[in-house]
Amino acid sequence: MQRYGFVLGLKHDQIAEYKRIHADVWPDVLKQIKKSNIANYSIFLKEPENLLFAYYEYMGTDHDADMAAMAEDPRTQEWWAICMPMQSPLETRREGEWWAEMDEVFHID
Repeated sequence: MQRYGFVLGLKHDQIAEYKRIHADVWPDVLKQIKKSNIANYSIFLKEPENLLFAYYEYMGTDHDADMAAMAEDPRTQEWWAICMPMQSPLETRREGEWWAEMDEVFHID
């Protein structure tokens, strides 16, 4: 199992809508998340900075392939098309990233 953390901005005027849609994520999107070997997936919001922190545990053996399969899923693409205009990627993210991946510096079970 591998832990992943990501950070992303959220537009101030989109906070209520982002919370609303995430209170009832589409079943097909949830199914694809599990199919992509993701467990314990959470998104946290830090206000007033409006930063989203996402955390998940990857249970598979080929993260890149599973993330590519998720990105190719039509319902996930529809979901992302709704979410992405609400988001504000960090200027410091790596090339090709939307959510900026974070390095783990500490963990204890």
